[in-house]
Amino acid sequence: MPQQPASSIETSDRIFTIPNVISFFRLLGVPLFLYLLLGPHHDVAAVIVLAVGGSTDWVDGYVARRMNSVSRLGELLDPFADRLYILATLVGFTIRDVVPWWLTAALLLREAVLGVALLVLRRHGYGPPPVHYVGKTGTFVLLAAFPVILLAKAVPSIDNWAQPIGWGLAWWALGLYWAAGALYLIQAARLLRADRAGPGPSRAVAP
Repeated sequence: MPQQPASSIETSDRIFTIPNVISFFRLLGVPLFLYLLLGPHHDVAAVIVLAVGGSTDWVDGYVARRMNSVSRLGELLDPFADRLYILATLVGFTIRDVVPWWLTAALLLREAVLGVALLVLRRHGYGPPPVHYVGKTGTFVLLAAFPVILLAKAVPSIDNWAQPIGWGLAWWALGLYWAAGALYLIQAARLLRADRAGPGPSRAVAP
């Protein structure tokens, strides 16, 4: 069956769709991952949970577009699950000394800057800017880096090649994350300048 173009896919109000079920299971994986990482220190099992959670980030979006089952709830759940996985992983990794505190600080600072920008936009009547492919790619790369970094710690025999790969992905993701943040800030600045110049016909953010 040919894939529908994005412009022909309608957003529905349905809750129980296959992509939403996948997102719900992704969310259930967060406490399981933290338990395995911080409780019994079953790092290999934690790697598996983290890898499954990261890979299904792509699966739920693909299924939603392929089956024409894009929903408003799914549009909220998908980025929420991404951020929850990243936040949980950063907290757990920092506690376990898997990653240094500066990496956690750099990623959380980007989220804080964008959070302030979103609050300013909402105050002026605008919604959040559309998700940029640079940010989505950064999230995907970061969710790929985390399992590799943890696997290098869990299996010392592969540390000599797994750690460079994991940290290479992490640095790449960090650069993409901040590049996407800069693009969002530029979008926000343009909207606010247009707002000061005079109200437009619509307050919605154009994709």
